Amino acid sequence: MEYNIPLFKLNFGEEEISAVTKTIRSKWISTGPKCEELEQLFVEMFNVKYAVSMSNCTDALHLSCILCDIKPGDEVLCPSLTFAASVNCIKYVGGTPVFCDIVSPDHINIDPIDIEKKITSRTKAIIVVHMAGFPAKMDEIMTIAKKHNLKVIEDACHGPLSEYKGRKLGTIGDVGCFSFFSNKNISTGEGGMLISNNKELAKKAHLLRSHGMTTMSYQRASGHATSYDIVDLGYNFRLDDIRASIGVVQMKKLQSDLIKRIQIRNKYLKQLSNIDGITIPFADNTEFVSNYIMSIVLKDSNSEKRDFIRNKLHAAGIQTSVHYPAIHRFSMYNEYNTELPVTEYVTDNEITLPMYASLSNEEIEYIVKELNQALNG
Repeated sequence: MEYNIPLFKLNFGEEEISAVTKTIRSKWISTGPKCEELEQLFVEMFNVKYAVSMSNCTDALHLSCILCDIKPGDEVLCPSLTFAASVNCIKYVGGTPVFCDIVSPDHINIDPIDIEKKITSRTKAIIVVHMAGFPAKMDEIMTIAKKHNLKVIEDACHGPLSEYKGRKLGTIGDVGCFSFFSNKNISTGEGGMLISNNKELAKKAHLLRSHGMTTMSYQRASGHATSYDIVDLGYNFRLDDIRASIGVVQMKKLQSDLIKRIQIRNKYLKQLSNIDGITIPFADNTEFVSNYIMSIVLKDSNSEKRDFIRNKLHAAGIQTSVHYPAIHRFSMYNEYNTELPVTEYVTDNEITLPMYASLSNEEIEYIVKELNQALNG
């Protein structure tokens, strides 16, 4: 069915169309000057030293595991309440995911207390996911990482320009990863970015994202090189200039879009405060954040009740989602036999409501009214 109020709306306009047309007419459409322009925007807007454009965030996470020297037998601490890519990347390099619980329904990010409990002699790194664009408890996590000499990979795909104590998410750990998937704050259809302040990690990322080649096609075509060597076992994780040109436009829209999302969230918070039976994760947050999604968690509930309410909203023309089914419950990860009570409660009782910059006051009022009717009517 077509929803009256969808979960997400693409904010593309004539600027994106024009950018793609100009790139095609330039006759250079693979990795080239538009990718470099997008990378430079990340460097400037995130106040980070290095940015490497990627084919998608999954590849950025995969490459981050390689950069952090995660190998077969190494353990990586990670949340289960996330998209599968945040954990699959550990398996790609032969590592072992060790699932950690989240803090609470009020704070649905990985719990530093559970992180420290699960460190062993084989632990090599921590993958942090900043759910909905809200920061994890990075002071505690970085203190633990330093104490145990662990690498920290930030999956910040929900949080472009989100901040933690004045620092942009993705710049606090060793490596940060971002997604340009179609429903993300920065959308190019597919695509991603890897950022770091570590020169050696960034240099290796540039090399490995393109087959381990010492020069790329654009460098040779523009006369900056005439040959290349292959010095490492690399991959094809490159972004193309067509999508990068869209990304450049999206980056220039990002700040204003996020400000509108903050206003939308504030309207939600005011309206939802009158409803009994829900928790709003990160309701007390005061940081500047991306507000990628609008999550609520039902109180004293179960998955059947949650699904009943979602179906009621569906019937009212309101699209919802669940962020996310817990990864440790998927068949692929059954072997780990993990119990994560807070994660399991939240994944059974979370509902993601529509969130986009053009959501109107009337639409928010309608969503909240229908939610209240389904929950308490």
